[in-house]
Amino acid sequence: MMRHFLDFEQPIAELEGKIEELRHLSTTREINIADEVGRLENTANRLLRQTYARLTPWQKVQVARHPERPHCLDYIAGLITEFVPLAGDRVFAEDAAVIGGIGRFHGRSILALGTEKGTDTPARLHHNFGMARPEGYRKARRLMRLADRFGLPVLTFVDTNGAFPGVDAEARGQAEAIARAIETCLDIKVPLVASVIGEGGSGGAIALAAGNTVLMLEHAIYSVIPPEGCSAILWRDGGHAHEAAEALRLTAQDLLRLGVVDHIVPEPLGGAHRLPKEAVERLGTAIDEAMRPLLALDGSALRNQRREKFLAMGQRGL
Repeated sequence: MMRHFLDFEQPIAELEGKIEELRHLSTTREINIADEVGRLENTANRLLRQTYARLTPWQKVQVARHPERPHCLDYIAGLITEFVPLAGDRVFAEDAAVIGGIGRFHGRSILALGTEKGTDTPARLHHNFGMARPEGYRKARRLMRLADRFGLPVLTFVDTNGAFPGVDAEARGQAEAIARAIETCLDIKVPLVASVIGEGGSGGAIALAAGNTVLMLEHAIYSVIPPEGCSAILWRDGGHAHEAAEALRLTAQDLLRLGVVDHIVPEPLGGAHRLPKEAVERLGTAIDEAMRPLLALDGSALRNQRREKFLAMGQRGL
């Protein structure tokens, strides 16, 4: 499968292209090119490391949106066994943008929730590009209440550029549905570990991310509005997305410093899209480490800790 390279990765793409050409040449002709391939691989790895060590906020946005980046369903498939999906909000309809169900994580029964963008065009249309309608948030709320009733820890996987902004969604109470989902996150008496795995956009993200512990992948983003939307509002021109990304403080490193997230999960060199299986395993380890101390707390302590955590936000300086 041909790898998709981002604009700033073109020098790396050229080197890896040369490596593939040499490897193909070695299979068609009896020549030894191991030394040259090794030299080029070392150069490519060094360039990859240097590039990803100094990504700008806008470049992080591009990495977070990479089409080959593992999505919610990839993390559920890789981390949750015996997963049984649960559908419907019991009010209006099923929303495929929000995935939810029960399963086992490291042998413990849990509830998993997340937003799914889809991996190809049919899947993206089916999942509405990860943009949930009110019924998606009502489903999330219903399932979190179910987890609370049966004492199941909740794991959420956030990857959305925001809630669906359509007229039909607004007519069915989009804002109220998001607010109720946030309220439920803050009210349940079971551990809630949230993971921002790609884009964490606006209320559509925090509706599933108001957790006791919030994890964030190294190259994910989390902000009140996408950079393009911020640019359109502040500059009345969508061409200032680079500047908006800088101003929004949307990177994992900024958000850890500001106390919005609790832990950054390192990604494989070159981003989660290069080694998806390793990225999934790393997040699984981080979730396990985050959940263990929470399991020792009773329900009231869990709820109070979660509420105090979010009430304290904004008290750190920029």
